[in-house]
Amino acid sequence: MTTTLVYGLAIAGRAVAKELVARGQSVVLADDSINESAIAAHNQFAKELGSRFVGSPNAQRLREIIDQVDLVSPAPGVPENHQVIEISKNQNKIIASEIELAYQFEQLAASPRPMVAVTGTDGKTTTTLMAAAILKSAGLRALAVGNTELPLIASLSSDAQAFAIECSSFRLMYTKKFRAKASVWLNLAPDHLDWHSSFKSYKSAKAQMWAHLHSDDVAVVPHGDEIIGEIAKQSGARVVSFGSEAGDYHLNNGILNSPTGRIINVAEMRRSLPHDITNALAAAAITIESGLATKNDVAIALAEFINAPHRIELVATSRGVSWYDDSKATSPHASNVALRSFESIVLIAGGKNKGLDLNEMACQPNRMRAVVAIGAAQKEIESAFSKVCEVRTANSMHEAVAAANTLAQSGDVVLLSPGCTSYDWYANYGQRGEDFTREVKALLATAVASEANK
Repeated sequence: MTTTLVYGLAIAGRAVAKELVARGQSVVLADDSINESAIAAHNQFAKELGSRFVGSPNAQRLREIIDQVDLVSPAPGVPENHQVIEISKNQNKIIASEIELAYQFEQLAASPRPMVAVTGTDGKTTTTLMAAAILKSAGLRALAVGNTELPLIASLSSDAQAFAIECSSFRLMYTKKFRAKASVWLNLAPDHLDWHSSFKSYKSAKAQMWAHLHSDDVAVVPHGDEIIGEIAKQSGARVVSFGSEAGDYHLNNGILNSPTGRIINVAEMRRSLPHDITNALAAAAITIESGLATKNDVAIALAEFINAPHRIELVATSRGVSWYDDSKATSPHASNVALRSFESIVLIAGGKNKGLDLNEMACQPNRMRAVVAIGAAQKEIESAFSKVCEVRTANSMHEAVAAANTLAQSGDVVLLSPGCTSYDWYANYGQRGEDFTREVKALLATAVASEANK
């Protein structure tokens, strides 16, 4: 019987453990959580599986445990310099991520279900959701899985007929066979340098999506990106490009086009900011080139598509000022996508930096009205924008929203696009976005009430 050490017991780790046990395998569970409530929850989970939770073992104990298992499956949150990774490599143990195990299990089925995949520094979730919507428009029971609330491995028992998989570098790094019929690498910029040992490691992990492609598979690349393009060529797969101005899938005179003609007028899309267009082209490419959808399926899906929350999401408009929640932007590259979407901006930025250069956020000086710096990276944000525009600081979201309100003028956008993670003030980016939304609506409601009482 195969025995696997599952290290990290959040959503993905638990899904892996459940599937392994369901398939008759043995698991040993471990996690870095040391508080009493987490330990109690992990012990209860282990009891339900008929396995054992070994806590957060020290190096010597971990060596002993790993010596006794056949395979190690680290959760996505376990960084590559973690002792469980180093010890596993030293002991020549197989390390497999959630999507790798899920892919291998799916290939054991009599008729493995088709998969399309998405990676990149930014835009992964949106493009994955678009792809799933297109597949549904094509009449397939499709699921958006992977780096979402639904891991691929947890969806294997579903009645899905196809999968659109969001592939983070964390999940791709430990893959040996994983491949998709058509997959897109959206973009590449430094990110997650608090998880990866270097940018080279980050890029190499992304490249694993194409490491095992067949000649009849399709690698979709951003037009003009030489680095991603060269990796695609080396895969041996058929290469297709997309881009807002050029590429096999491209925008021309307000029309999204495929190699065989028109897909949809951007005026028919619910939202068509620059990144919405490139994400739509990428989703169209992988679904059409995989043979799973037609141009008409894409058009129907894109006309109805509503993005997930906290991604340049309009919260409110009042007195000529629009307020947008882009809390999902946890890197400078992601924030710059939002900054390029508006002409005059009061930016709320900061949080816990991931080891990235926040000066990159100050690359749109002509668009900046002002900046409100928040969180642990407050001083870094101040420094980045000190010569660009007025910068104020805030020690809570309440203060940040109030400061932005005093700085904004009619025609401006107030944009929460932090360029950092939320882990200094919040449990996740969703909580941060929700807090921002609450504060904005409370501020505007107070202003309306004050005006009514005059």
